[in-house]
Amino acid sequence: MNVQTTSAADTRSDNETDVAAGESPEALVARLGAKGRAAQRVLARLTDAQKCEALRAAAAALRLAEPAILQANARDVEAGQAKGLTDAMLDRLRLDSARLAGIADAVEQVATLPDPVGEVISESERPNGLKLSRVRIPIGLIGIIYESRPNVTADAAALCLRSGNAVLLRGGSEALHSNRAILTAMVAGLEQAGVPAAAVQLVPTQDRAVVGAMLTAAGLIDMIVPRGGKSLVARVQADARVPVLAHLDGICHTYVHASADPEMARGIALNAKLRRTGICGSMETLLLDTQFPASAEVVRALADAACELRGDARAQALDPRVLPASAEDWDTEYLDAVLSVAVVDGLDAAMDHVAAHSSHHTDAIVAADPAAADRFLAEVDSAIVMVNASSQFADGGEFGLGAEIGIATGRLHARGPVALEGLTTYKWLVRGTGQERP
Repeated sequence: MNVQTTSAADTRSDNETDVAAGESPEALVARLGAKGRAAQRVLARLTDAQKCEALRAAAAALRLAEPAILQANARDVEAGQAKGLTDAMLDRLRLDSARLAGIADAVEQVATLPDPVGEVISESERPNGLKLSRVRIPIGLIGIIYESRPNVTADAAALCLRSGNAVLLRGGSEALHSNRAILTAMVAGLEQAGVPAAAVQLVPTQDRAVVGAMLTAAGLIDMIVPRGGKSLVARVQADARVPVLAHLDGICHTYVHASADPEMARGIALNAKLRRTGICGSMETLLLDTQFPASAEVVRALADAACELRGDARAQALDPRVLPASAEDWDTEYLDAVLSVAVVDGLDAAMDHVAAHSSHHTDAIVAADPAAADRFLAEVDSAIVMVNASSQFADGGEFGLGAEIGIATGRLHARGPVALEGLTTYKWLVRGTGQERP
């Protein structure tokens, strides 16, 4: 495949149209939105095979553009370090050959997933002979507002295209050059496969007023997906006049039940907190049952691994390195090597703590007692509930979804990792033979 790459110094894609002189944010979003909606009508006509070919071409283009993408990412990382971004933010931002290969692989994997568009959800026939069916269709034009993760650019483009949606991306300034380089490569591949460039657009300005224009673009943008910190999601939820698929912060808990295997509990706790501290599935609170015999060993292992621990009085008694926790700690997403620890009096107390402080993202129990595990699964009201597994598995790729737009923590439409099915809606098809309603 002959895909022309660009240098890191010239990473604007053709579909990243410059802002016209004097063009307001509202006019810009209206212009991009109109182009996206027109492109979506083209996507709706593509066959399953054509969409798969386009995604494979986009993945190949990402691999060919590795030098330009990594050079662009290095500029973003250098700027982020100069601005004093936290280690967790820099970890989210940083790309290397392995991570970029993973991004390309994820795009290619999306092509292997079943096409949800056209799936018949249900069929029935009424007594009068009318035949009814519900069929999956694309949502339309999806706006995605995200912060420092350049992989979102590729994941969102792949998932939206596979599900027949056009997408308007508004990435954060931290990943400006990375996002442009990734999109340039992908669009080159998509266009060679017959997909219009406007199917995947990146807002060409970092003007924050554009976010407000996207949030109020009812009739142009069909759904907004925010991916970022609490302040971004709060703003989106407060200001949006467009339906929102919300991804709140990841205040994830792991409860170690009295029956837990000590070695398993230790391994899961270390992995859930420290594998990557800056992702939303990272454990932020560890709950230790007062009857669990190896609590001190688990706490010691975390402290020895340079994790700062903040706990209640009983947790502090387990190890002198545990600092006193404040009331705010139980409701904090640290995204760093910091962990809240509490000792609780049994399963009910653990679930009460989770109910009071969880963000309903991912919560886990470590237990050998199947009855305790089943109660936790049934009674904890989170998008993802786990037994004997690290919360770091809270990821669309790990769930076999290829990639994810985000992890929805609400209760409507989609919940947990949102991939292809979560990017569709449905319509009713009614077939008659001349029936008239009496």
